[in-house]
Amino acid sequence: MMKKIIIIGAGGHAKSCIDIIESSSKYKISHILGSKNEFNKKILNYKINLVDKDLNRIKKNQLGIIGIGQIKNSKKRKYYYDLLKSIGIKFPVIKSKKSYVSKHAYLGDGTVVFHGAIINAGVKVGQNCIINSQALIEHDVLVDNHVHISTGAKINGGCKIGSGTFVGSGAVIKQNIKIGKNCIIGAGVVLKKNLSNNLIIK
Repeated sequence: MMKKIIIIGAGGHAKSCIDIIESSSKYKISHILGSKNEFNKKILNYKINLVDKDLNRIKKNQLGIIGIGQIKNSKKRKYYYDLLKSIGIKFPVIKSKKSYVSKHAYLGDGTVVFHGAIINAGVKVGQNCIINSQALIEHDVLVDNHVHISTGAKINGGCKIGSGTFVGSGAVIKQNIKIGKNCIIGAGVVLKKNLSNNLIIK
């Protein structure tokens, strides 16, 4: 029996989440939360039927997923993840059937793995992360909570990525590099040095 799930967010990233959920055959989308301006509109034939004031109506142990994207920072994703966890929402790991996740890897609650992504042995990914389409995370990489590894990015073996960091499309991170919290690594960057917290590399 398919389990009901709520999507938080109604923009472009939510569309990608809908696509993966539909293809998983495990979950049925019951509600989508959007802004006041989005209420009663549709996204991929699903009605946006919740706004923030409705959150107190959601039952404990309901399943949810954060369908809000992340580029500049993870604050909005983290806000809703923490808020919904505090009222008893459960966040499953969502994996595309077209991705590969090693049985020797670990994924935290609420992480979504998109089409074509590869996560190899010894990898640990935290909570509420985005592993986007065709991203590669090699062996023994540690990814903290609320991180977005964007489309086609390559994270080589032994790297550590701090919470809230964004790694842009096509970026390449050399093996054993350590990246601090809340950094932004621009699209196409080849990173060969460690980074402290809150840095932007373009």
